[in-house]
Amino acid sequence: MYWLRRRVPADLVAIVGKREELVSLRTKDAEEAKKRHLAALAEVEARWDTLRAGPATISEREALEIVREFYDRWIELHREEPGSQTQWRTDLFEGLWQVPYIIVPFASGGGHDRDLLERPPQTTHISAPPPDLGAFDPNATPIRRMQDLCVEGAEALLKRRGLRTDALGRSKVVKAIGKMLQQASLALAASAKGDGFWPTAFATSEPPTASGPVQKKKAQTTFSIDDAFKLWIAEKRPRERTIYEWKRVLNELATFVGHRDADRLSVDDLLRWKNALLEAKRAPKTIRDAKIAPVRAILQVAVENRKLDANPAEKVTLTVKKVAAEARRDFTDPEAVTVLKAAMKEKSPSLRWVPWICAYSGARLSEACQLRREDVHEHEGVWVMRFAAEAGPLKNANSERALPLHPALIENGFLDFTKTVKSGPLFTDLPPDKFGKRGGNGTKVIGRWVRKLGLTDTRLAPNHSWRHRFKTLGRRYDLRLDIVDAMTGHAAKNVGNAYGIYPMAAMLRELEKIPILKLDKGSSA
Repeated sequence: MYWLRRRVPADLVAIVGKREELVSLRTKDAEEAKKRHLAALAEVEARWDTLRAGPATISEREALEIVREFYDRWIELHREEPGSQTQWRTDLFEGLWQVPYIIVPFASGGGHDRDLLERPPQTTHISAPPPDLGAFDPNATPIRRMQDLCVEGAEALLKRRGLRTDALGRSKVVKAIGKMLQQASLALAASAKGDGFWPTAFATSEPPTASGPVQKKKAQTTFSIDDAFKLWIAEKRPRERTIYEWKRVLNELATFVGHRDADRLSVDDLLRWKNALLEAKRAPKTIRDAKIAPVRAILQVAVENRKLDANPAEKVTLTVKKVAAEARRDFTDPEAVTVLKAAMKEKSPSLRWVPWICAYSGARLSEACQLRREDVHEHEGVWVMRFAAEAGPLKNANSERALPLHPALIENGFLDFTKTVKSGPLFTDLPPDKFGKRGGNGTKVIGRWVRKLGLTDTRLAPNHSWRHRFKTLGRRYDLRLDIVDAMTGHAAKNVGNAYGIYPMAAMLRELEKIPILKLDKGSSA
């Protein structure tokens, strides 16, 4: 069985009551586990965000929105035999809370001396199941059984979502559950008579009566940005890092507009947010690509699934002008010599070899940093290195590839180095980040090291400029550009180039056209 395992942030350990969240994904299928893992991770982090926010005041409207799931679950529980629902007495609903509710057992099974409405909810396992809506104490009075169901349901719901509120807020949640079950029971009774089901959402406009559900007004529902985010995750199955970063964007937007309702977002809200970011001197490209684009993508999935009528971010754009002085450039030959000569003096495996790998392969730094011993092997007489998804997250499907080792790497002892590692990661001096990527720390460590060598031009990316240089070398030495794209993991430029495979021998033939830099003179041979 697969599990999600996450260390609880230090600032939440005291609140959560444990140092680690362990969530069963309830599947033994690896592909299904990946899908569920992303959704579970989003749920855990959403719960942590809620806990960080501290105790919140809950209005009656918010309480009804929080407990909407109870209506659907009660309907589903009795859908096949709606007439069998006799446990919830709709005729007793008006007097439900006129009878004092004093003694309530704790969820853990002990303690009977405090009113559940007066004690704070205890945090629990994120995947704790909801209360059994079909379970009642046969010895209790009908009123007491109905009260138990509402109170225990509220306790489980607050725990599962990590919601903290005051005694009044908890009381509102408890009573909201009663309203949900009352309306669902009335719908079941109507169905048993052949009148059809009440819509599967709570109508906050007109509460039901004992005589039957009121259907004069359309049910009002709220679709939150968190709902939209979970839907997007389920459909797109993004990387963990993307989930983390895009969730921060949504939280930033929600803070700005003052609510988390996706169906209340407007074009004006998005325009005000964009302008506020511009006034805060955020880079236009960052606003367009890292702020507006994620919101647009998430809301579009909701529109496509008929959860939202329109996407307010669809037409919110920002023109980004390229500035020549800010354009990224590649390493020149003298700069490349400076870095590679310095790397040869380093004892750290990552500083010694990652710049060389990037220089002679055009690989992304993150790809080089997560290479494993088993990824370097001989294939059809050619030594190759493979960038595999099993080693760590990759940017996209094209990023998973293999390419030959350039003679410069072999002549300088890279193969000898790999033989010193029995198996697993080659660069264990780079600890993986929270997403399991060694490239995150590699970017910082190697980037600072390159800057200390005197390469301070802001247009020069200490790591990614190797990738630009490799493309330049491909043009300089007349390499077949489709093979260069295959080696760097760029998508084929046309349909024809996507047919067939690129043999290692063909790749090596092109790769060997790039000469080995002469480090003593600072120029290429």
